[in-house]
Amino acid sequence: MSDLQLSDLTERYDLAMGRIMEIPDENRLKDSFQDYFKRGALFFRNPSYEATLPGRYEESYFDPAFAVRSLGDGIGQLLSFVAYQSLAVIPFRAEKRLFDEVILLELFLEIYGFFLAEEEEQGTADTETLRNIIKSFVFDYMEYAVTERVRAQIDPSNDFALRLIMESDLSDPSYLDDFGEYIDDDTREISRYLSSLSEEKIKALADTFTEGFRKGFEVTNKDLSRKKTVCIRYSLGFERVIRAAVINFEKMGLKTVFMRHALYSANRNSSARVGYSGAVSNKQMEFDHRNDKAVFVDRAFCERKLEIIEKAYEEYKELSGVFAGPAVLETFGDEPFSPVIKKEVLKETRAQQNIMLKLSAEMGKIVNRYMPGDERSFTIISFPVPKIGPDFREIFDETVRVNTLDYEKYRDIQQKLILALEKGRYVRVRGRNGNRTDIRVSLHPLKDPGKETVFENCVADVNIPLGEVFTSPSLPRTDGILFVSEVYLFGLRYENLEIRVQDGFITDYSCTNFATKEENREYIKENILHNHETLPVGEFAIGTNTTAYAMAKKYGIFSKLEILIAEKTGPHFAFGDTCYSREEDVPVFNPDGREIISRDNELTEKRKTDGSFRYYECHTDVTIPYDELGSIVAVDDEGNEYPVIENGLFVLDGTEELNAPLSFSSMT
Repeated sequence: MSDLQLSDLTERYDLAMGRIMEIPDENRLKDSFQDYFKRGALFFRNPSYEATLPGRYEESYFDPAFAVRSLGDGIGQLLSFVAYQSLAVIPFRAEKRLFDEVILLELFLEIYGFFLAEEEEQGTADTETLRNIIKSFVFDYMEYAVTERVRAQIDPSNDFALRLIMESDLSDPSYLDDFGEYIDDDTREISRYLSSLSEEKIKALADTFTEGFRKGFEVTNKDLSRKKTVCIRYSLGFERVIRAAVINFEKMGLKTVFMRHALYSANRNSSARVGYSGAVSNKQMEFDHRNDKAVFVDRAFCERKLEIIEKAYEEYKELSGVFAGPAVLETFGDEPFSPVIKKEVLKETRAQQNIMLKLSAEMGKIVNRYMPGDERSFTIISFPVPKIGPDFREIFDETVRVNTLDYEKYRDIQQKLILALEKGRYVRVRGRNGNRTDIRVSLHPLKDPGKETVFENCVADVNIPLGEVFTSPSLPRTDGILFVSEVYLFGLRYENLEIRVQDGFITDYSCTNFATKEENREYIKENILHNHETLPVGEFAIGTNTTAYAMAKKYGIFSKLEILIAEKTGPHFAFGDTCYSREEDVPVFNPDGREIISRDNELTEKRKTDGSFRYYECHTDVTIPYDELGSIVAVDDEGNEYPVIENGLFVLDGTEELNAPLSFSSMT
């Protein structure tokens, strides 16, 4: 930034802050509206997350329900949107991103000026004009916001977090405050705990993480030497492990990039934070604002965003070409969250949902052109945090053990499962103990069993911990009911989740979280189907990490596990894209040398001839716990059965070792 530009920005900032400082002493609007702008001005003067915390949130304008009660329907939702977007000023100020802070201050003042003008003319501020002010803000700064988001993932000069991680005194958790994120007691406590561990143990944790990333290239025969950057996504508090990981990646020839979770509404993902992040100050708030894009999404937004993304990747195509992929460290241990459904929150129309689905699919195509999926990889690992309970230290050690189980032993056991399963033309999965699951999974036929296989033998590489065999089912005649009495997906709880499938696609679904059928269906459609009318069965798998299952059973933490571990604790079905999305043409081989031929299904095969083919851009795993699992049996064309699991236990010769943790867990 030139001195002239900085001078101009500083002048704009001083003018904006000077005007905002005057607002708390003014009384020019009706009481409720003046209160909104007074509170907003005080926030900008001294921004913090305090008003978003449970107990205070419900009496703040961050809560759409409170805003509607105080300001009226329509206006209330829009001003709550502005309040929520304004929270970004906290990290912007931490990073000294003066331009970003200035444009938020100016938006606030523009809206205040609009209300003052209406008051002077003795009019009433109308919803449509206010919406247009906000839409103009989004459109005016969308090129900047979206381009910066693209750059943030791949440009090593984006080093704000890197410098904090590598230069801070990590023995004192006060360094966490410098990130500009919400830092709760749990985040400080995990930092203190990691500070107490030896360098040797920290290195071992980092080695497991980074080796998984390296192996991802090795097992798929991709050339890591052509890559120069990796993007680490993680939850704050794990800086000692992350620092060691940065050093490991440097030894691989990779510079580490840290991208913060999205701060602008134009970039936000409604279902997850993607990037590094502090704690969530209020999960209900995040849920209430999940559809804030309803304020501005239309076809023009979609077309403009696609233009900007294409332009941004073209501008940064050299950086994109050497990007190796994301390395993700997730955490688990939060209390299960069952959201309150509020009628006051913003909702996307069906037309807007369709626009967003199209946008997601088209964005995926652009990203894949500049960063081809068959040239990059990833890794994901997960660790507990102290809020998981008084057994945190024991659970942490158990998780480390789960993450580092014997590769060769599981490889050999899983090979026996695969040989039995691929004898069938289909696999039948049934529940027990009240679980109503009864589903038939069609398998792709093998032309040459000596050289081909249907199931991948998944041991510890990109997806840590090890422990599953999985396939992309053949969609025709994949029929039946999947049922789970309780499951947690993306931090949300589902009671008595039931999904019906016919010819590989979801035809119906229900749960019992809320009072009405409509509320339950909307909850599932939004958060499992991601607003698609239907999704295919993209994966069928058997999780074999019964050690992880026993850990969860022993400490009563099933509800707190990340999907990453939960999927390894039982058979599971994923809805959406297959595990080979955008990499279907890359040959993949099991350790026995046979090629996995189930990388496509009947839907993804259309990508070869149908130019309108779109991926779903989602993949959601639903796991049946072993204590609700009756049987898994492969059945061939003649009706011969090959049992793999009966009454929740493995029955194949050579797989009995997997039952020991299950037997232990049944006694605890």
